[in-house]
Amino acid sequence: MRTFRKRAPRALALTGAVTAAALLLAACGNDDPMKGMDHGGSPASSSAAASASAGDFNDADVMFAQMMIPHHQQALEMAKLADGRAEDTDIKRIVAAVEKAQDPEIQKMKTWLKGWGKPESAGMDHGMTGMMSEQDMKDLAAAKGKDFDRKFAELMIAHHKGAVEMARQEQRNGGNAEAKVLAGEVVRAQEAEIAELGKILDRL
Repeated sequence: MRTFRKRAPRALALTGAVTAAALLLAACGNDDPMKGMDHGGSPASSSAAASASAGDFNDADVMFAQMMIPHHQQALEMAKLADGRAEDTDIKRIVAAVEKAQDPEIQKMKTWLKGWGKPESAGMDHGMTGMMSEQDMKDLAAAKGKDFDRKFAELMIAHHKGAVEMARQEQRNGGNAEAKVLAGEVVRAQEAEIAELGKILDRL
């Protein structure tokens, strides 16, 4: 009996220590899953993650914006020459479509580059596919009526094909979701205009 009485408190103490340790481990074990649930389920955390993802970009995105800005700007210069020179109604309609679509796209790409901390110009404007030479622009400015319409259609087809090529490269290699969406819009709109300009040339 004496032996039992001496050991009993020690056994109870040992049991209490084990129980306390088990409770502590359980609490620690429950802490991590709860934290994981907070990070995964919190609307604020999800929103922050989505925002960070939307801002992701790579070198292909930067090149796309830097090259497409001057490409679009030249298309706008070509469109401005139509004022007082273009004669065909469909050419005038395409000119209006170019002006309506491409200026807002230029502003959007400038905003991206500013947000990415990148310069607007890559310094390679004249090496891009579809860009008109100075002589091309002078010849277009010197033309009027149907002559202008034909030259405009021919040059804009080549110009649009260059833009489509750059946009397809962005679709393949880009990492920014917004930039890839814009690239898809460029492909869709400009391929449609290429087809329409081809029909105009056939009847001029």
